[in-house]
Amino acid sequence: MARVKREKLRNIGIIAHIDAGKTTLTERILFYTDRAHRMGEVHEGTAKMDYLDEERERGITITSAATSCTWRGHRVTIIDTPGHVDFTVEVERSLRVLDGAVVVVCGVAGVQAQSETVWRQADRYEVPRLVFVNKLDRVGADFERVCEHIHERLGAQVLPLQMPWGHEKALIGVIDLVAMQALRFDAEDQGKSVVAEAIPEDLLEEAQHARLTMLESLADASDEFAEVYLEHELDCPDDAVIAAVREVTLNLQRVPALCGSAFRNVGVQPVLDAVARYLPAPLDAPPARGTDPCDGSAVERAPSPDEPLCALAFKTVWQSQGDLTFTRIYAGRLAVSDQVHNPRTGKVERVNRMFLMHADEREAVERAEAGDIVAIVGLKHTASGDTLCPKSDPIVLEGLRAPEPVMSQSIEPHSLKDKDELVRVLELLARDDPSFRWRVDAETGQMLISGVGELHLEILRHRIERDFSMRVRVGEPRVAYRQTITGSATANAVFDRMLGTKSLYAEVRLAVESAPDVPGVEVIDELSGDEIPRIFQPTVLSSVKSAGSGGLALGFPITGVRVRVLGGAAKEGASNDTAFGHAAHMAFVQAAEKAGTALLEPVMDFEIACPPEFITGVHGDLSGRRARVTALVTDADPALIRGVVPLSEIFGYSTTLRSLSQGRASFSVEPRDYEPAPASVAAALGA
Repeated sequence: MARVKREKLRNIGIIAHIDAGKTTLTERILFYTDRAHRMGEVHEGTAKMDYLDEERERGITITSAATSCTWRGHRVTIIDTPGHVDFTVEVERSLRVLDGAVVVVCGVAGVQAQSETVWRQADRYEVPRLVFVNKLDRVGADFERVCEHIHERLGAQVLPLQMPWGHEKALIGVIDLVAMQALRFDAEDQGKSVVAEAIPEDLLEEAQHARLTMLESLADASDEFAEVYLEHELDCPDDAVIAAVREVTLNLQRVPALCGSAFRNVGVQPVLDAVARYLPAPLDAPPARGTDPCDGSAVERAPSPDEPLCALAFKTVWQSQGDLTFTRIYAGRLAVSDQVHNPRTGKVERVNRMFLMHADEREAVERAEAGDIVAIVGLKHTASGDTLCPKSDPIVLEGLRAPEPVMSQSIEPHSLKDKDELVRVLELLARDDPSFRWRVDAETGQMLISGVGELHLEILRHRIERDFSMRVRVGEPRVAYRQTITGSATANAVFDRMLGTKSLYAEVRLAVESAPDVPGVEVIDELSGDEIPRIFQPTVLSSVKSAGSGGLALGFPITGVRVRVLGGAAKEGASNDTAFGHAAHMAFVQAAEKAGTALLEPVMDFEIACPPEFITGVHGDLSGRRARVTALVTDADPALIRGVVPLSEIFGYSTTLRSLSQGRASFSVEPRDYEPAPASVAAALGA
């Protein structure tokens, strides 16, 4: 693809709720820009951007895919993102590196759950955006109502630049309120020909009123345009209107709204025109801000090819023929065979090859510069969120924010000989997906994988089986319970046994007390050398400590206990380390049982963001999960519920919450502490 001037570059994302039509819109864009020779369809499994087998089978986007096309002298790099909440990290890391976004909203359903999520993500990174109200050919579609919904639900100042021409099934085009003309999309050539006509008489008055509203909104936001408006009113020059719309879009004062039906090939080309006219070029972006890894001081890089290299690796993808590292270059230049420095690892790596991506197809390029998004082959020690720069001019950019995993499953290979290979695969998946974690539970020995939801974990399991040809078994993990004591007690244990023909003897006396602030078991040495010989004292202390790893009835580790080792006794010729080890363990168990034991369960802090109309059902469900609500904010949208809930009660909760809220609520949890479990839980565990 030929190089273009930096001011003619557009790096955008297509973001929305699941099934709003993101991929369908992208497929039309590729067709109308001659990047694809035919239109792909999601429902047929032929969409170019959904290139994974899993995506084609399920009919949803799972991973973000990049492509580039040209439109009216501009090069537009597009990242088509998933809409499912389980893959929100794909949207997060895309918005982190993009200059603008097109938010697709369903013309019938309006703002949906993931619409709110991606909007907040775009707000976080201050990404200018356009809205495309899609599916206006469907029954119940209403462009004006959806624009009001966006304002009410998202707090955005919507600026409609179009109005639909026709209603529901009779939709045939759009009315352009900037140029004041009607645009018809020729059905005979799949909407590729756009015919500009005079606005029909029956729509002219409505169009003039809509244009007046648009101009007044612009005048309110732009003092410069206000002067033009006062002079010309409805006859404001098109170039002045376009300049004003671009200004208020880049300043995040207004969000231009367009309309149509991507599936019916109506309104797609005007979206491309709006991207070129109103969304920012890389040169419009503020300098990239980071820190010097040596002293922590602030560092900036202007979006210029003449600055030192500054790039962010925002996505890594494992591939058998060489890993791909998707990289946004913020400043400087990069060429094949260049060496780049990774401040996080301290390693210098070589760029072996570089590509512009078209979904899963590659177009080799020899060099790239500020504003480009490329895929690099050859970076072996670079992960998502790493900065690439010269070693002589280091900078570390803010990394990526990944949602915390809220669901876990145990996983194991079908064959023990594949365990090491499974570990390697899990490490690769965790490197590629920041929202995925794995670990080996030190207490249960289970290998646990954690993700954002059930679908997320299911897709990851399928990847392991398909991409890496490994068979695995998954199941539910155990909750990591703990035990503690509730009082204080003293015990004196005597170990007096015959081992073969040899007599063994040891006596240990100790006291235990509850100490909630103590992690694990704290052992205090109050021994003298008179009762227990000093040679055996280390064994006594270590045995008491090890007894805390699970010496009580249920076998769970012990926490919140302070032990004072007071004394004991030995017999000449009969005492050794083995005898004192057993005696110390017996003394600890006896003292703990006298003091009284309690089962502790892990509890989590949670926060639920929920539309107010579903708050009653969600709150009621939480009561059945032994949750304690500590804060309830109902005068906001979304409403917020905060509290504490046992970990055992929220396995699979994300699915329940979606059901209770029509998919519009979200929740997050983080570990809080351990608290006494009710008797019913202890009984179920065999206490």
